[in-house]
Amino acid sequence: MEVSLDLCNHNASPAMVVRSAVHVLPREICGKSTFELAVLMMKWLPLWLVDKLMLIMAWFVLGNTESYGLKRPSMGPLQLKNSMGKTPVLDIGALEKIRSGDIQVVPGIKRFSCGQVELVNGQKLDIDSVVLATGYRSNVPSWLQESEFFSKNGFPKAPFPHGWRGKAGLYAVGFTKRGLSGASSDAMRIAEDIGNVWKKETKQKKTTTRACHRRCNCLGR
Repeated sequence: MEVSLDLCNHNASPAMVVRSAVHVLPREICGKSTFELAVLMMKWLPLWLVDKLMLIMAWFVLGNTESYGLKRPSMGPLQLKNSMGKTPVLDIGALEKIRSGDIQVVPGIKRFSCGQVELVNGQKLDIDSVVLATGYRSNVPSWLQESEFFSKNGFPKAPFPHGWRGKAGLYAVGFTKRGLSGASSDAMRIAEDIGNVWKKETKQKKTTTRACHRRCNCLGR
């Protein structure tokens, strides 16, 4: 959606392919960050109820996004993020362009031809360029020469929240499929673990020292 918005703001006429259901949420609700509000509610309410409230507020702010070809998943946005790692789209202006028709929402692509694309519904569009937003995947197993910490799919073998630590001081941040909140959880655990290791390694018996004239060289990093 952000790529389509940028193209639209620079005098292009983008057609955005939406092949599956997606949650679209406002970036802010009542002047507060949407995710900040969700995290705040999750301190007091169960996940399913927070999802319900988020969708109700999103409907009041954005309206019915399904009427524009953006079908919502049956699973709530936070539950979907936690279970599948799929992050909701935060609208920063693209939805307004979709409403006005400046950004066209179309179904999946059946085939390409010279200067043209045929959609699965039989519609044909004249095109100049194609942007493939294919996502990405972890390539850790291709360069990390060990097999106990990470599995072949590029993620830690231990499930969340235990996948942040390996052996010999090896840590992993952000492989939780839970976005910034998961990365934050990993980072806090790692910082605490490093602190504990440092305390153990630097623990010394108290000794009495006497002042003496000695030249010292100090190296900082």
